[in-house]
Amino acid sequence: MTHTAHTPASTRPVRRKTTLESDGLTGRARRARTEPMAVRPLRDGRYVVETDGGTYVVDVEARTCTCPDHAIRHTRCKHLRRVAIEITRGEIPPPGHRSATCAVCGDETFVPMDARGPQLCADHEHHTGDLVRDRETGSLLVVTRAMERRADETPTETGKHVSEYESNVDYGDHEPVFEAVYLDSLPADAGLAELGRLKTYRFPASRLSRVERGFVGTRSLGERLARA
Repeated sequence: MTHTAHTPASTRPVRRKTTLESDGLTGRARRARTEPMAVRPLRDGRYVVETDGGTYVVDVEARTCTCPDHAIRHTRCKHLRRVAIEITRGEIPPPGHRSATCAVCGDETFVPMDARGPQLCADHEHHTGDLVRDRETGSLLVVTRAMERRADETPTETGKHVSEYESNVDYGDHEPVFEAVYLDSLPADAGLAELGRLKTYRFPASRLSRVERGFVGTRSLGERLARA
């Protein structure tokens, strides 16, 4: 079985000025797309926009920019528009978020500024209540929580780290660990509140493949199965 257990962190190039398609727009909306700009997020949630005419600081949440167009005319300038476009396109993180590297695939992802430990992209993240499948055994499990710690830093009940088990050698030591319970062990009335009271097992993130988001949610497992 082949996994991306040892995917190196991606090397992010320095952001250079780029242009976008005009999409038939005019005025500031057009200039926001067609003029060369490089947008770079700052740690305080604002953005630096470098243009051929100067460098400005944009605050998306306050809807301000340090450029003369905004300062004098109080308009939604091309710099504010460009930052909004790049956030919508997923090219830069939204306010309150920062760039991180997915511990499974190495792709860039955006996480809360205060996020700690190894991070995952949307394709490899798991959430409490998700139905997942163990790639090694084929068993179905329900995720109970994210440990937010690496597999080589997370012990199990036996004292061994998750990464030390032979069944986990094909998965990255640097991956975050998730706790999960076997689907067959869940009582029919199990809901999110009950998941943490059951016997759990720990797995590296990529050993669990997603089957269904929110399989156990506000409704109990019995209610879900009755509607299936």
